Amino acid sequence: MLTPPSNDISAISAALTSGDLGQLIYDRAANIFPICRSITGIGVRNTLQQLGQIIPIAQRHIPSGTKLYDWIVPDEWTFREAYIADVAGRRLVDASNNNLHVLNYSASVNAIITRDELATHIHTLKSQPDLIPYRTSYYVRAWGFCLSQQQWDALPPGPFHVVIDTTHTPGHLSYGEYIHHGDTFEEVLLSAHICHPSLANDNCSGLAVLTTLAERMQTIRTRYTYRFVFAPGTIGALAWLSQNEQQLARIIAGLTVSCVGDAGGPNYKKSRRGNTLIDRAMSHACRTASPRPEISEFSPYGYDERQYCSPGFNLPVGSFQRSKWGQFPEYHTSADNLNFIRPQHLAESARTIAQTIDILEDNWCPISLSPKGEPQLGQRGLYVTSPTGDTTAVDANMASLWVLNLADGAHSILDMAERSNLSFTVLASAAARLKAAGLLAAYAPPSTALKRQRRRFKIKPDQPK
Repeated sequence: MLTPPSNDISAISAALTSGDLGQLIYDRAANIFPICRSITGIGVRNTLQQLGQIIPIAQRHIPSGTKLYDWIVPDEWTFREAYIADVAGRRLVDASNNNLHVLNYSASVNAIITRDELATHIHTLKSQPDLIPYRTSYYVRAWGFCLSQQQWDALPPGPFHVVIDTTHTPGHLSYGEYIHHGDTFEEVLLSAHICHPSLANDNCSGLAVLTTLAERMQTIRTRYTYRFVFAPGTIGALAWLSQNEQQLARIIAGLTVSCVGDAGGPNYKKSRRGNTLIDRAMSHACRTASPRPEISEFSPYGYDERQYCSPGFNLPVGSFQRSKWGQFPEYHTSADNLNFIRPQHLAESARTIAQTIDILEDNWCPISLSPKGEPQLGQRGLYVTSPTGDTTAVDANMASLWVLNLADGAHSILDMAERSNLSFTVLASAAARLKAAGLLAAYAPPSTALKRQRRRFKIKPDQPK
């Protein structure tokens, strides 16, 4: 059973109110934007090192060749330079100007070739002729360049000197992890992919938002433990899962976070189970943040929620974005740059996630200590009067009445919010006041809940969290 929170109401949201939150997150996204990342290699480690200056991230390394379920950790990719030059040595396309120019995970090449030969290794977007596409070749060895259609059309007849200086060698797949320990053994997983190169919304935004959220949570006592994972898409999530199978039962909620810096949405895709605590909490937070959020059912396509929600794990993990991946014109192009994301949208995304965490933290099942009839609130100073008909006072009074009526030990505060259409925060505050006045008690004492968790997770009483 759910017990009352140990921290103040909406403590996580309150931690995001100081300073210029949006600009702070934007600056952090801008700091990691130039790094050429891939699914393996120094780009991932450099990004983790940068983020590790904000929060203490532990880097994990899985050797190349390691079997991860039906996948195998690939070789480590090292990128040095890539360019197309004319025979006089003048560089016509240079990946030092934009790392999207090189096919990500490309094989190396150093050759003089004709335009027709080069054409078979060129990726463009005819429908968006001024943009460079982002393309990869992770699991099929190939070499190539990505150009705007305008760049390709403007190239001379050739021949061309093409150089891609890369190596694929046995090394490691790297991912990062930061754990904020709570009072209980149950965990909330917050995950962002770290494999994309210079794409601001997808997914520098998610990395910067989660890092800032983790930073602000460091001084806050929480009920649950929060595990932040920064891993390469698909293969990185599978690596994390393979290393943590024995602890997966502790995960009671989770989110993958990406594309959270633009003006769209918000969008929430439910977990495979469809009606878990995170699905309900995130849906409520999105509806509070926007009059027109999009809440969609699970589908087996998208980001790493696919891996967390695969049938062998079936974790309660949903996906939070502003604009949906693949459904905004800037997606996987050079237009997904630092001009596309904005501080105010990054701040809004962080606050929506923070409100979701507050719902998880502040949700509990009260039971009325005066269930026969409606308690007299006025004599306890709990009935708010407002001669002007202030809606805040009306909501506060209605919240108290809803809480008292549904405080039967079978309804949580989130249940009450969904049924009453009142804000979770208003109801949680009302429940706290009523408990302080002696009208409510927790349905299950904390000691009972902890003993239940120890049995569930097979944790000895003296084992550290």
